[in-house]
Amino acid sequence: MKKGLSEIIVRAVTRGQERGEVPGSDLPPLIMEYPREEKYGDYATNIAMTLASHAERSPRDIAETIVRYIEDDEGIIERVEVAGPGFINFFLKADYWHHFLREAARQGNRYGEGDIGGGKRVLIEFLSANPTGPLHIGHGRIAAFGDVLANLLEKVGYRVEREYYVNDIGTQMQLLGRSVYLRYLQEWDKELEFPSDGYQGDYISEIARTIKNGEGDTYLGSPEEDAINFMGEKASQIILGWIKDDLERFQVRFDKWYHEADLYTSGLVPRLLEELRNKEYLYENEGALWFKSTLFGDEKDRVVIRGNKATTYFASDIAYHKDKYNRGYDHIIDIWGADHHGYIPRMEAAIQALGCDQAIFKVILVQLVNLLRGGKQVSMSTRTGEFTSLKEVMDEVGVDACRYFFMLRRADSPLDFDVELAKREGAENPVYYVQYVHARISSIFKKAAEDGVEVPTFKDVDISQLRLPEERLLAKRVAIYPEFLEGMALALEPHRLTAYVQDLAGIFHSYYNKHRVISDDKALTNARFLLVKAVQGAVHSALGILGIVAPTEM
Repeated sequence: MKKGLSEIIVRAVTRGQERGEVPGSDLPPLIMEYPREEKYGDYATNIAMTLASHAERSPRDIAETIVRYIEDDEGIIERVEVAGPGFINFFLKADYWHHFLREAARQGNRYGEGDIGGGKRVLIEFLSANPTGPLHIGHGRIAAFGDVLANLLEKVGYRVEREYYVNDIGTQMQLLGRSVYLRYLQEWDKELEFPSDGYQGDYISEIARTIKNGEGDTYLGSPEEDAINFMGEKASQIILGWIKDDLERFQVRFDKWYHEADLYTSGLVPRLLEELRNKEYLYENEGALWFKSTLFGDEKDRVVIRGNKATTYFASDIAYHKDKYNRGYDHIIDIWGADHHGYIPRMEAAIQALGCDQAIFKVILVQLVNLLRGGKQVSMSTRTGEFTSLKEVMDEVGVDACRYFFMLRRADSPLDFDVELAKREGAENPVYYVQYVHARISSIFKKAAEDGVEVPTFKDVDISQLRLPEERLLAKRVAIYPEFLEGMALALEPHRLTAYVQDLAGIFHSYYNKHRVISDDKALTNARFLLVKAVQGAVHSALGILGIVAPTEM
């Protein structure tokens, strides 16, 4: 509908400009929005205010002129109003919204599928938590966001691949190996001081005991370097296993687990550095090798090989992203924690230096999660072991609540995760409130079957029976769902889906509490069957994108 109304507006503005009554010769970008309140219509545009910025006339005067030139050939507009300083508000006929109910009811959980993606290939690399400790709730938010975004893009016609990048070499792995090694020695009653910068969580001791049980005293007398290397590799394997187990339970899957170590065994990193050297984008200084990232807008140049000849994580990341481009994706999306914001300019600089198309590369930052227990924030630090794992939260509130709560805010906003609220079974718990819509509608059809009430073929239903304002509102919310998904996908903002289903749930519950679906009026009952079936289809579809169960009873 947005597209159709946009075309109507464009034609009206063009006619006004041709007659010299609307200023300007070029049409500025046209924005059609959903007004916050129903009294302001179904759609609104500020095009008159944009045009007025280049004219001496008031936006309201221009808006009224545009409205005079509007022609509704399809007969779907009930009325058009000019509001405030110059907004043009459209009110559509109820029949238009009712038209979508049959399709929504027919498609069920497939409702909302689209083709704006056109089969374009998208790579989403997300989470990629270092295999140095279990997943905590901050990781859970990134995992949920990445997975829901992938589901959303698939829903509207993109071919999406999900990838996890495993940082399994470098300084952190040495520190992990040393931490486990020292705990291993302590398991044999060796007196030693544990370093303050080591990984100190209980899971380190657990891994050390596992190694002791499996290897015995093998590493008590072996060279320390060999022991540390072995334990670092063993620990990363164990932790990665935990991560995979947690993600499987969290309903997050990856098409590929890409290991940083493979960049070196394949020779990709040295070949990449040689390519940059040949382009004269590398130079030596103070014994280190530097990348000229300032040539491409970064605030300073970056080291790719340290003075001790060890390559940096940045060198690996350049090679990794070069490989991403080599695989021929139409869009490359990285989802990082907010603490990596300073890494974006250097990565974009590297992409430009490699001659790759920066326009297809996008980084989305996900802010931190504040875990609340009894209204108090829980402190978290992976290094010191003071954190709440994703597994613990799933155990306490369930997978559905976890995923839903992680999607309640936009990615770049901090999120308060209230554990006590997530456990409640009532209207104040948003995920319960939404799931209850699906369960309630299931109960309606179950009762109909028990009472011998026949559910009609929906093509035979007289939709004109739906005359209540709430019925029009429900029909409208169902009708805009497909274009709402398209807008979210193009903006890469999947969090808006929770707001949509929350709003739909509120309208439905209010309607359900006031009006009976099954009554003695057969025509009205049949129309309401169609309405609630369509609502259920939209809810089922939305919950599917969110990766949440659509229950039939609660």
